[in-house]
Amino acid sequence: MGKSDSTSQLVDGLGLFSLGLGTAQLLAPGAVNRLVGADDHAMSRVVMRWLGGAREFAAGVGIESRRRADLWLWARVAGDMLDLSMLAAVLASPRRDPVRRSRAAIAAAAVVGVTVADVVAATRVSRNGAQNGEAGKAMSSVDAKAGITVNRSVNEVFAYWQNFENLPRFMAHLQSVEPLGGGRSRWRASAPAGAEVEWEAEVTDERINEFIAWQSVGDATVENAGRVEFRPAPGNRGTEVRVHLTYRPPAGKLGHTVAKLFGEAPDQQIRDDLRRFKQVVETGEVVRSEGTPEGSKARRQLFQRPAQPVTS
Repeated sequence: MGKSDSTSQLVDGLGLFSLGLGTAQLLAPGAVNRLVGADDHAMSRVVMRWLGGAREFAAGVGIESRRRADLWLWARVAGDMLDLSMLAAVLASPRRDPVRRSRAAIAAAAVVGVTVADVVAATRVSRNGAQNGEAGKAMSSVDAKAGITVNRSVNEVFAYWQNFENLPRFMAHLQSVEPLGGGRSRWRASAPAGAEVEWEAEVTDERINEFIAWQSVGDATVENAGRVEFRPAPGNRGTEVRVHLTYRPPAGKLGHTVAKLFGEAPDQQIRDDLRRFKQVVETGEVVRSEGTPEGSKARRQLFQRPAQPVTS
């Protein structure tokens, strides 16, 4: 496992820990007070709920969203310092009975351990941000690659893909691509739970019959970039098509996990799209059934907008 993978897991763990702890402090501040050996009265519950719970929950949401995750992680470090100072006051009280003092000591040891993890994660994410231009962005990006061989010439295959308006005909979750001129286009796609997302993209690089590269621009709901390469297949068997997609889910890795539950794993999605691309370029249609993942909606879309034959 690489360092970036371990860092991502650490950050996700801290984010989920914040969400869990914050929820407990918001919903049951009295129980948390008693657990850590603190006094349990009306004022201490207010402090636990709003100074502790609200802070933890906000940090968890911020970390999992990956919007400046470094700042949220450093905020956790500051919160850890506050928690340690409060627990130190509990331990220093001469009126504290041995049981409550023991609970406070255990809680303080746990906070020290979490503080170390917070500092490590915040330092790594800050370093990644300095290297990549945006804190934590690289960790929350999802990469997917796939390839397929199409039994048509490179010229035919490239020409079909170059017209982005063709993409919804084989990309099941893409609803439309509208050319805007100047290498820009507006994309609209379906998302989990019946939602829709829309963004603008521009062609960043292109070499006829070799590759096309594009990326989202502006304040895209789903930041993404892609590159598709075309090369003659060995043995004069047509064209090898290789796709590399990078996208940033709206809720970072957590959003990617949720998407997987809805069957939206990007690597599998690209493989399925390429299989349909092969069918539409080779035969002019996609073989579908009601039981396929793309379902009846995509089936209707195909017949409403039949694929145009590819000509050499």
